[in-house]
Amino acid sequence: MADKIYDLGSGFWNIRGSFRLGGVIDIGTQCSLIELESGRFIFLDSYELTGAVRDEVMALTNDGQDVEAVLNVHPFHTVSCAQMAKDFPQATFYGSSRHKEQVPEIEWSEDLVESDAVAKRYPELAFSLPKGIHYISPNDKIHAGSLLVYHPASRSLHVDDTFMSPPAKILEAVLPELLLHPTTKLALKDEPNAGQQYCDWATQLAHEWRDTHNFCAAHSSLITFEVGGFEKALLKAIAKARPKLEKA
Repeated sequence: MADKIYDLGSGFWNIRGSFRLGGVIDIGTQCSLIELESGRFIFLDSYELTGAVRDEVMALTNDGQDVEAVLNVHPFHTVSCAQMAKDFPQATFYGSSRHKEQVPEIEWSEDLVESDAVAKRYPELAFSLPKGIHYISPNDKIHAGSLLVYHPASRSLHVDDTFMSPPAKILEAVLPELLLHPTTKLALKDEPNAGQQYCDWATQLAHEWRDTHNFCAAHSSLITFEVGGFEKALLKAIAKARPKLEKA
């Protein structure tokens, strides 16, 4: 999967990259670059930038000097963090507690990426942490939890794993436009009404971020929605999953 950068307008770029599962199957990955109102930049997630994509990013960001922070929003996406820190040494790195444990060589900010402090620091963005499921699952194979980030100016949603789009164009005719991560049920917290909490959270999100036009998911395709399309697709996915999740 060749690296590619997409200009989604209003200061939001989505970078689609390669990630090989077990070193063999390329399931893809992403990071996003956002220009702030100040004229400086932040990344959502870490990725090892190379070739023409790296050249374009460096041209946009004054050879990287205008990148002020990297927000690592998925606790289990840690592979490229160390390289990102080398590429942008002046940037502040935000992550979850798991990022700090897995990549201790980075000087992480004391503020966790999912904290209110970080959200207040970047009013250009809206953040949402799923309810009812583990953000950091005790099982390393369960990756449904992540911090979702919405950029209203470009109507772009950056999400890792929690929600997905069909993995290949050929499947779009038979699969819904949005899917829940296949480990969502396993990610539920061991507490009353966890499944209902998750479904209610996702339903509210569908309404609040109904204007989403660009859906940027980590291990699937970049897709676009017409007005109201995101809301409809997510509500459909939740309606299908709710009976199983609420019985878990």
